[in-house]
Amino acid sequence: MAETGLIQIIEGALLAAGKPLTVAQLAELFEEGEQPAKDDIRAALEEVAARCEDRGFELKEVASGFRFQVRQTLSPWVARLWHERPPKYSRALLETLALVAYRQPITRGEIEEIRGVAVSSNIIKTLQEREWLRVVGHRDVPGRPAMYATTRQFLDYFNLKSLDQLPALAEIRDLETLNAELGFSEPLVSAANDAAGEQAGAASQENSEDTREDNRQTHAEDNGEDLIEDFSEDRSEDCSEDRNEDAAAGAQRSDG
Repeated sequence: MAETGLIQIIEGALLAAGKPLTVAQLAELFEEGEQPAKDDIRAALEEVAARCEDRGFELKEVASGFRFQVRQTLSPWVARLWHERPPKYSRALLETLALVAYRQPITRGEIEEIRGVAVSSNIIKTLQEREWLRVVGHRDVPGRPAMYATTRQFLDYFNLKSLDQLPALAEIRDLETLNAELGFSEPLVSAANDAAGEQAGAASQENSEDTREDNRQTHAEDNGEDLIEDFSEDRSEDCSEDRNEDAAAGAQRSDG
């Protein structure tokens, strides 16, 4: 089979499939006697990718195989073909997804322990409906909680061939870098700042309450001291008046 013919067949198959195709799946397009070697298919795929260099689409290898896709730089124009807006996800959902991606397999309780808040059942349901999340087993602890991991659909959506292509946490200086790498529309750094702000607010409120309590105690002590002092002064004045009255009464008896 001529090399040009192989390239045309591969291009047509990728356009018609509507989903990524692996080298093995491309090889199955041919009869047994004319089936090209896998190395020849890979070489043809490299040629197809090279031919796309100056075009508005590219050949991309993701977890499920090879596919044609529009270049990301053209998304502002191409997106106007659809009137509906792309779904927006909450920061809580994106944080949960990021934790699963980097810490998988991970349980719901472990996610909650890291985030410091409960994980809504709707978040897990949404991620499973998008086929970004799946149960891969159960932790061997009391209750046997489910362990979650990402799927091939997750890798395909974010243009990743494998989890090794995720940005290394050691190389990420801030959460904004992670947002850009994974294409998140909602900044996770805001969530981190919000959480820090809530913690700082709670600490400030606690300190404020402690300060008010100290002030109340100090005020009560001052009032108590003032009352004791006033009582002592009143008792002293009363005793002085009593002595003066006794002395006056004694002087009258003497005169009598």
